Amino acid sequence: MEVTSSIRKPLVTGGKTVHDVTVDVCRRVEEKPTITWFLAVAASLGLLTIGLYSVFRTLWDGIGMWGLNKTVGWAWDITNFVWWVGIGHAGTLISAILLLFRQRWRMSINRAAEAMTIFAVICAALFPVLHMGRPWLGAYWALPLPNTFGSLWVNFNSPLLWDVFAISTYFTVSLVFWYIGLIPDFATIRDRAKGIISRTVYGALSFGWNGSARTWERYEAVALILAGLATPLVLSVHTIVSFDFATSVIPGWHTTIFPPYFVAGAIFSGFAMVLTLMLITRKVYKLEDYITINHIEMMNIIIIVTGSIVGVAYITELFMAWYSGVEYEQYAFLNRATGPYWWAYWTMMTCNVVSPQLFWIKKIRTSIVATFILSIVVNIGMWFERFVIIVTSLHRDYIPSSWAMFQPTIYDLGDYLFSIGLFFTLFFLFAKFFPVINMAEVKSILKATGEKQPTMRESQTTTQPAEEMTPTTSKN
Repeated sequence: MEVTSSIRKPLVTGGKTVHDVTVDVCRRVEEKPTITWFLAVAASLGLLTIGLYSVFRTLWDGIGMWGLNKTVGWAWDITNFVWWVGIGHAGTLISAILLLFRQRWRMSINRAAEAMTIFAVICAALFPVLHMGRPWLGAYWALPLPNTFGSLWVNFNSPLLWDVFAISTYFTVSLVFWYIGLIPDFATIRDRAKGIISRTVYGALSFGWNGSARTWERYEAVALILAGLATPLVLSVHTIVSFDFATSVIPGWHTTIFPPYFVAGAIFSGFAMVLTLMLITRKVYKLEDYITINHIEMMNIIIIVTGSIVGVAYITELFMAWYSGVEYEQYAFLNRATGPYWWAYWTMMTCNVVSPQLFWIKKIRTSIVATFILSIVVNIGMWFERFVIIVTSLHRDYIPSSWAMFQPTIYDLGDYLFSIGLFFTLFFLFAKFFPVINMAEVKSILKATGEKQPTMRESQTTTQPAEEMTPTTSKN
């Protein structure tokens, strides 16, 4: 009986060599920008410009330009903030946690995911700054600094202040982790650069990298340390963001399931955004041999898991509201499903609970078009989740005379478009001037898989002369 040993699917296809990896990745940085890139940047700058007017009016006239009222004091601002923070989780998860677990399939997508984290956190920080009304005085309000108004100290018991420390720490560690990984690739581009400006710029960015064994040893040690620091941050940051709601006494918010529920939802939405960006990058930059169907399938599996956790959390919330016997808590969830914002609630349930389950079907899980559509659907659903949690819990107060409806204004929409434009502008600039794929790590996995392995029957053959035996080769 002939038994064939199981083999791992190739992580890099197309028979690429080490030189091919360098050429394919560096070409995107060295060549002139394409018309497609200019059109993409023009579209994102268009959104940025339109939103910039809304940001200006918000800062000039105050947050009264938004659709807030006495009952609904938080709406699109905090919705967008939590949504962007959630998107920023996948990059550190892919880079740090999967690195610690030695998951090699992360190596082709970690660079873009890390960049996405940085840009998403910047977009998230925009909304608390706008909500200050006068952000130029924000240093006095957010930091314990002596000032001319007397001794002014922040409330250290407030989860909103915990957000400041958690997100700033997360941003700092993620930025350092991202930049450390770029240094070897910057050195490669520096050595290939033909112009003086390029050689000078990338030489400065590479910090004098020489590629010696000692340099690589220190690089790997620092990367491992940063991964260890970033891993608890993935769990702590969105846990603290959930405390903005969970530590209150408002029905619909005051629940202990929020921390793990928010973390799972953040990873869920973050991976969906990574898929959206990577599928576009894969097509535009012709990186099909590096970002393969195998990578897409693995990420879709994670979306299945986290999406299922989010679905269980929704059901648990409903059960807890019923089991508590508190009529206000029960009404809060009944109002979500059947009240004025029922359409937002059922959009959330459809996008976040039903759509990810389609990935159980392998044909859909490995389909580029289906994955791209569903990744956008998931991000729409996760935005509506934050909207439902915030607005539907506020617009029905304990006293019916305080009930009110929230209706977004054009400035709510404009500020959101500004963040979208800022995010994609930063990402397109990154994709042009920085290596999108981690060349150093991808080169280390070229021979990690094979398309042909010797069968057990061949390995047990001892009568064949050694000089006649055909050596097994590996293409990848």
